[in-house]
Formats: sequence, C-alpha cells, structure tokens
Amino acid sequence: MPTLHDATGPELTAAQLHDILRLRVDVFVVEQKAAYPELDGRDLLPDTRHLWFEEAGSVLAYLRVLLDPGGIRRIGRVVTAAHARGTGLAARLMDAALTVPGEYVLDAQTYVQGFYARYGFVAEGPEYLDDDGIPHIKMRRRP
Repeated sequence: MPTLHDATGPELTAAQLHDILRLRVDVFVVEQKAAYPELDGRDLLPDTRHLWFEEAGSVLAYLRVLLDPGGIRRIGRVVTAAHARGTGLAARLMDAALTVPGEYVLDAQTYVQGFYARYGFVAEGPEYLDDDGIPHIKMRRRP
C-alpha cells in the first residue's frame, strides 16, 4: 500500500528530492519529450509543499503546491509514474493538497481539464501552448 508523504521544501531529504525529481524528469522531459528547465529554484522554499506517494522506495505519484503573491496557492508538477496510472493516486494527492483552505490556480494540460474540474477548478482564459507546444489551460478554484 503506497504511503502518502507531505513535506515543505526544507523538510525534504536529499534522497527524497532526488526521487521526486527523477519521476518529474522521467515523465515531463523524457516521456513527454519536453525539454524545459525542470529545476526552477522553488522546490526548497519554506512555503513550497510537496505531496507524494511512495511504495517500496519508489515515488509513484507527486504534486507540489507553491505560494504565489497574494496568498494564492499554485498546484503544479502533478505526475504519476506510468506503471501507477489509473490507480487513483493523483486524485488522492489532490484531496490531500486541497485540505488547506484558500484560492488555488493551476495550468492544466488540456486533456486533463475534466480531472481538475472535479475539484472545483474552472477554466480561465483561452487554451494556450506552453514552450514545448503542449496545449494547456489556466484553471482557478475559489474558496
């Protein structure tokens, strides 16, 4: 049974950060063929919240929550390992992330817009292509 972890940037061990970054790179950079700067300098900030499921020493699913100006929380880097997809881990991560009250935003790949809508996120503005040509849409969840 996967174990849920919840830590701020400074609470992460080097090994945990390594395993999280490996999953993010494996999916976003290698699988999706999106060469972008995965390391953005925000992972170790004290107000960055990391949530992930781990089993047998392997990170199966992950997301992070950043604190944007104005106290708005930004969900991003939502990712599930290929072999763990369809098991409900991303939904469980969203449930855990949204326990903190407040306003949330995210930039969803458009094919998963319906997933985020289940959590009260509403599309805001037109669809756009990110730097790698992947269709996205900004979504917001008000308190």
